[in-house]
Amino acid sequence: MTESLALFSLPLFPLETVLFPGGLLPLRIFEVRYLDMIGKCHKTGAPFGVVTLTKGSEVRKAGSGTQDGEGSAQETFHPVGTLATITELSHPQSGLMMVRCTGTHRFRLSSQNKLKHGLWIGNVVRQPDDQQVKIPDDLKGVATALGNLINTLHARDVPFDQMPMQAPYLLEDCAWVANRWCELLPMPLANKYRLMELDNPLVRLELVSDILERSGIAT
Repeated sequence: MTESLALFSLPLFPLETVLFPGGLLPLRIFEVRYLDMIGKCHKTGAPFGVVTLTKGSEVRKAGSGTQDGEGSAQETFHPVGTLATITELSHPQSGLMMVRCTGTHRFRLSSQNKLKHGLWIGNVVRQPDDQQVKIPDDLKGVATALGNLINTLHARDVPFDQMPMQAPYLLEDCAWVANRWCELLPMPLANKYRLMELDNPLVRLELVSDILERSGIAT
């Protein structure tokens, strides 16, 4: 990795979700620590990092679990996350932000630090982007099933901002198809994380195909 691929003091948002590159992330922000962070990221156009919680809660709760001195249980999270860029932001009322974000690039934490007011920051190294790999013939049923779902949603006139994925629909690309299915399929959070951190998009798609076959969605 070159120095240009490192990001320092990146603000982190630990969540009970896994953000995939190219994925959509709607957020409802009301905690002071994140209102300030998201406001600054939106103003400067800077990304923030989404990391998946392994312990603790998205929202700080007083009197629960081991305390860190600030009235909140200790948070821990996986080391690989995804950069998020803010595409829409609104203030429906004082002290509340509604945000829509897009996942861009994966990163790996080299260190992290919790600031006094509860915000996490981390030094991270950007991971290589998924290579563009054309879907092989034996896995095209996975892409066809996703395309059928997209067509069904359009036929039902689902509004753009309520679609679970955004165009362009890269239905010939292993990573894009695998990532969208990983977002849609009900599976344990730990399983989604393991799929996201895989470096080989073809292997990710093969594992998704196995899940779809077992569920009868794609054969």
